[in-house]
Amino acid sequence: MPLSIRRHIGQLLIGSLPGTTIPGELRALAREFQLGGIILFARNIEAPEQVAELSHDVQVLASEIPLWVSVDQEGGRVARLGPPFTEWPPMATLGRSGDVGLASRFAAALGAELKVAGITLDYAPVLDIHTNPDNPVIGDRALSDDAAMVGLLGSAVVGGLQGEGVAACGKHFPGHGDTAADSHDELPLVEHGPDRIRRVECVPFRDAIRAGVAFMMTAHVLVPALDEDSPATLSRCIVNGMLREELGFEGVILSDDLEMEALAGTHTAPEAAVQAIAAGCDGVLVCRARVQDRSRDVEVLAAVLEALVHAVEDGRIPYKRIEDALTRHRRAKERFLADGRCDRAARPAQRRQLAEVLGCDAHRRVAEEMARYV
Repeated sequence: MPLSIRRHIGQLLIGSLPGTTIPGELRALAREFQLGGIILFARNIEAPEQVAELSHDVQVLASEIPLWVSVDQEGGRVARLGPPFTEWPPMATLGRSGDVGLASRFAAALGAELKVAGITLDYAPVLDIHTNPDNPVIGDRALSDDAAMVGLLGSAVVGGLQGEGVAACGKHFPGHGDTAADSHDELPLVEHGPDRIRRVECVPFRDAIRAGVAFMMTAHVLVPALDEDSPATLSRCIVNGMLREELGFEGVILSDDLEMEALAGTHTAPEAAVQAIAAGCDGVLVCRARVQDRSRDVEVLAAVLEALVHAVEDGRIPYKRIEDALTRHRRAKERFLADGRCDRAARPAQRRQLAEVLGCDAHRRVAEEMARYV
């Protein structure tokens, strides 16, 4: 096994920060492992200039390969970046409009605002289909209750974001739309058979793949018709068999947060990370999104990385699996992070530059057009 494995294993992890700056413990961890990236939450955000500065500081952590600076900025109730960033209506408004052009304009405007602040990966679009009105977590985050419409508009969002140089991530495979539980709190059950899943739930994911989406995120849901024992994120037959081989996705497969209760009730984050990578995920999110106590953030990230190293050393994860994952990460970073925006010597965007883009008149007009369909 190459001696570099300990450093390169860090590329498989996107972790979180406890506050608005990078703590010394995380800087030390980054010196030991080449971290894949950072995800930002509201707790990390004070003002646009601070976000741009923090995004720049994240890149200073890189020794060889740039890091992703990522965020959940969907619009509606899932928006980490508040004013003066444009406030977008929920994605269901795009579905009601049925307007591909509007979806493209929205995503291009969103991408431009993320890009100027140094954010390079957005966990959007939601490709779940809102087929269960009692679903407690998806709801108006979904584009539509019609699979073809979700696929059409989701592909437009992918194109708009990525046209601005921001990687898009379709979520949550193989579909979280028809569940009656929130995976933040418990493990949801998807009771459909394989034929229905392929005919309905997979449609938007196929369309996004054709549109060149860079990332796909797995769902922490149990689909007994596909795998009786393992949640989708930890299921080789779902991650590798269905998404990679059957649907032909060649980009980066990323897990949802491993500390959500859907998994945390039965797996520690290190255990889940090993199983997710073995199942075919190329990376894992570890971000404790709903946990108030941030004191153990870096400790948990370190434990996840150590568990992955040990799993490679003892053969539970074949080294070829790591090589394949690293190749996909590098390919994506060459595609989106090779244009100088991640140059550590470059200055982050300043107040005037940010003010010209964030919440500008053109973007507000797009938001107002979307709001007609609320």
